[in-house]
Amino acid sequence: MLALLISLLAMAIDASAHEVRPAYLQIDQIGQSRFSVLWRTPILSGMRLPVLLQYSDGITPVAGMTERELSDSVVERGMIEAPGGLRGERITFVGLQATITDVMVRVKLQDGTVSTSFVRPSQPWIDIQARQSPFQVASVFIVEGIEHILFGFDHLLFVAALMMIVRNWRVLVKTVTAFTIAHSITLTFATLGWIALPSGPVEIMIAFSIVLIGAEIVRMERGRTSLTIEWPWLVAFAFGLLHGFGFAGALEDLGLPQNDIPLALFCFNLGVEIGQLMFIATVLIVGAALRRIVEVPRKAVVASAYAIGIVAAFWTIERLQSAFS
Repeated sequence: MLALLISLLAMAIDASAHEVRPAYLQIDQIGQSRFSVLWRTPILSGMRLPVLLQYSDGITPVAGMTERELSDSVVERGMIEAPGGLRGERITFVGLQATITDVMVRVKLQDGTVSTSFVRPSQPWIDIQARQSPFQVASVFIVEGIEHILFGFDHLLFVAALMMIVRNWRVLVKTVTAFTIAHSITLTFATLGWIALPSGPVEIMIAFSIVLIGAEIVRMERGRTSLTIEWPWLVAFAFGLLHGFGFAGALEDLGLPQNDIPLALFCFNLGVEIGQLMFIATVLIVGAALRRIVEVPRKAVVASAYAIGIVAAFWTIERLQSAFS
């Protein structure tokens, strides 16, 4: 029953997830005092996010911004000049305080230094620093890891489906640990550039892996057995390798600070695990509470498995269509 609610909620939220996706500001140094600017604002409910950039006195726009409207966002490009460098300068996001949208800010200097920060509506500005402290790097990437997994409904639905197959808590610990180790391996390898897979096929296969797990739940409820049912930790490890590439895509979009790559990678992965454990704990608590209130019929488990499969099949078709369009 709980998995049924999760799968239906995942479909509903996935359809409207673009409403809370962040805006994005990228600044790259292209000369001693000149920087290129990319400013992307999401289109929310058919309207452009009403947020404008405002620079401090030490930053001067070189020319007007060129604008391009996409299906889900508006992208502006331009150049700015900062004779004294960006350090200590402030960029204000006018109007952000009236929204529920965050802004991801990525600054890359010519020496290869990359800093990534998040600006919240409660404090709609950022003071550019030459280099982030280890604490700042850790906090940014832990929070991003948590947010990524909690809004990564395909990953959560996969974990929920595994929990429906594994009814013994010892086996559940082993299965979740195997999934964690596997996606940590591919996340690390892909982020460091040791292995590369195109994101499109990876996202399609992640969605299809959930379809397969949904089918295994139905098989188990019918009294049959399979490799997944007998050795769930082994299957969790195999699919975890695939899901790790999905996490790596999000981390690549963030950009790793060149001087703190190990710390950023570790903290992002730590954030993912914290978010995953939060989700598992919530499912176990809510599930235990429901069982105390009502008796969950066997048909509810089968219905949940079909709901999971339908949602995952929808994602698979949607991603296939996106890949070939």
